Amino acid sequence: MMLINICALKDNYIWILYTRNNSCIIVDPGISEIVINKIIQKKLCPKAILLTHEHQDHTDGVKIILEKYPEIVVFGPEEIKNCHVHQIVKAGDTIRLLNNNIDIFSTPGHTLGHISYYLKPYLFCGDTIFSSGCGRVFQNNYLYMYNSIQLIKSFPNQTILCCAHEYTLANLIFAMHILPKDRNLIKYYKKIKKKIFLKKNIFPCYLYNEKKVNIFMRTDEFYLKKWINFKKNKNSFEIFCYLRKYKDFFGAKRD
Repeated sequence: MMLINICALKDNYIWILYTRNNSCIIVDPGISEIVINKIIQKKLCPKAILLTHEHQDHTDGVKIILEKYPEIVVFGPEEIKNCHVHQIVKAGDTIRLLNNNIDIFSTPGHTLGHISYYLKPYLFCGDTIFSSGCGRVFQNNYLYMYNSIQLIKSFPNQTILCCAHEYTLANLIFAMHILPKDRNLIKYYKKIKKKIFLKKNIFPCYLYNEKKVNIFMRTDEFYLKKWINFKKNKNSFEIFCYLRKYKDFFGAKRD
C-alpha cells in the first residue's frame, strides 16, 4: 500500500491510499479538482470514497469526483447520508476494499456521528485527533471526544494517524504554553519547524510519538496536573475538558 496526502483548502489533508495495481480509495475530499488531477497523474483507478463526518471541507468534492468516476462507491456515517453516500457504515462494520478489510470505529466529539477507518497500519481519523492536538468539540460533546481519544490511544503504537488537518505547529505552541519545559515537545517543535522550512512533508504521524507530544493523550499524567496547578484528585477527563476549552480561546486555528 502507498499513501498520498494532498494539501487542500489551506490546511486540509485529503488522503489517497493505493495498491501496486493502482486501485485506490479517497478519504475526505473537500475539493475535487486537485484530487482528480492527482488520480490522472498517478494513473490511479478510484474504487471508493470514505467520509468521516458531515463538514463541507471534507465532503464538497464528492459530487464532481462521482461525475468523473461514476462507479466509485461512497461510504459514510448516518449523519452524512444526504451527501451522495451509497453505503452507510457504523462502528463495528467492516468493509472490503483494495483486497483488505477496513474496520469502522465510532469516534464522536467533533460531530456526534464522526467515524474513523482503520486499515492497518493506517487510521483515517478525520477531525478527531491531529498531530499534537485534537479537534474542536461541538455541541458540548466533551465526554465523547475524550472517549474517542482514549480509543485511539489503545491502537497499536505503530499506527499511522492520517489526520484531516495540518495544525501541528499551532498545536505545539499551545502545548508548550502548558508545558514549557517538556523536552519531547521542544524537540518535536524544532523538528516540525525544520521540516516546514525545508518544505518537507510532516507526515507520517505515528501513534507512539503522539503519546509523547499530544497533551490530549497525556491527561492522566501527574506531571501535567502539576504544571497546570490541578489537585491530585482531578481525573483525566477533567484535565481534558480544561485543556480543550483553554485551547478554544488560545488563538489557535479553527480545529
